[in-house]
Amino acid sequence: MPDATIHAVGEILENLNPVLYRVALPNGKKILAHLSKPLTEAKAGFATGERVVLELTAYDFDQARILGGAE
Repeated sequence: MPDATIHAVGEILENLNPVLYRVALPNGKKILAHLSKPLTEAKAGFATGERVVLELTAYDFDQARILGGAE
Protein backbone atom coordinates (compact mmCIF):
# COMPACT_ATOMS: atom_id res chain seq x y z
CA MET A 1 0.00 0.00 0.00
CA PRO A 2 1.47 3.40 -0.94
CA ASP A 3 2.09 5.88 1.83
CA ALA A 4 -0.79 8.25 2.48
CA THR A 5 -0.26 11.90 1.68
CA ILE A 6 -1.35 14.87 3.74
CA HIS A 7 -3.30 17.69 2.13
CA ALA A 8 -3.24 21.21 3.53
CA VAL A 9 -3.98 24.74 2.41
CA GLY A 10 -1.13 27.23 2.43
CA GLU A 11 -0.49 30.83 1.46
CA ILE A 12 2.12 31.86 -1.11
CA LEU A 13 4.76 34.08 0.53
CA GLU A 14 7.33 34.35 -2.25
CA ASN A 15 7.91 33.20 -5.83
CA LEU A 16 11.48 31.83 -6.01
CA ASN A 17 11.36 30.75 -9.67
CA PRO A 18 8.65 29.70 -12.17
CA VAL A 19 7.96 26.39 -10.37
CA LEU A 20 9.22 26.95 -6.80
CA TYR A 21 7.48 28.93 -4.06
CA ARG A 22 7.89 29.66 -0.37
CA VAL A 23 4.57 28.88 1.33
CA ALA A 24 3.21 29.36 4.86
CA LEU A 25 1.21 26.52 6.38
CA PRO A 26 -1.77 27.24 8.67
CA ASN A 27 0.43 26.61 11.74
CA GLY A 28 2.88 29.33 10.59
CA LYS A 29 5.64 26.99 9.37
CA LYS A 30 7.32 28.16 6.16
CA ILE A 31 8.14 25.50 3.57
CA LEU A 32 9.26 25.16 -0.05
CA ALA A 33 6.62 24.00 -2.51
CA HIS A 34 6.89 23.14 -6.19
CA LEU A 35 4.20 22.95 -8.84
CA SER A 36 2.79 19.53 -9.68
CA LYS A 37 3.61 18.22 -13.15
CA PRO A 38 0.19 19.11 -14.64
CA LEU A 39 0.49 22.69 -13.31
CA THR A 40 4.05 22.98 -14.63
CA GLU A 41 2.96 21.79 -18.08
CA ALA A 42 0.07 24.27 -18.02
CA LYS A 43 2.56 27.02 -17.07
CA ALA A 44 0.43 27.90 -14.04
CA GLY A 45 1.60 30.61 -11.71
CA PHE A 46 0.50 31.94 -8.35
CA ALA A 47 0.79 35.41 -6.87
CA THR A 48 1.90 36.35 -3.37
CA GLY A 49 -0.99 36.00 -0.94
CA GLU A 50 -2.86 33.38 -2.97
CA ARG A 51 -4.06 30.26 -1.15
CA VAL A 52 -3.07 26.91 -2.62
CA VAL A 53 -3.76 23.23 -1.93
CA LEU A 54 -0.59 21.38 -0.91
CA GLU A 55 0.35 17.71 -0.77
CA LEU A 56 2.93 16.67 1.83
CA THR A 57 4.32 13.32 2.91
CA ALA A 58 4.60 12.14 6.49
CA TYR A 59 8.38 11.84 6.00
CA ASP A 60 9.18 15.43 5.02
CA PHE A 61 7.25 18.43 6.29
CA ASP A 62 9.74 20.90 4.76
CA GLN A 63 8.67 20.35 1.14
CA ALA A 64 5.33 20.07 -0.61
CA ARG A 65 3.72 19.79 -4.02
CA ILE A 66 1.22 22.44 -5.11
CA LEU A 67 -1.90 20.75 -6.50
CA GLY A 68 -3.86 23.88 -7.36
CA GLY A 69 -5.54 26.99 -6.05
CA ALA A 70 -7.75 26.88 -2.96
CA GLU A 71 -11.30 28.19 -2.93
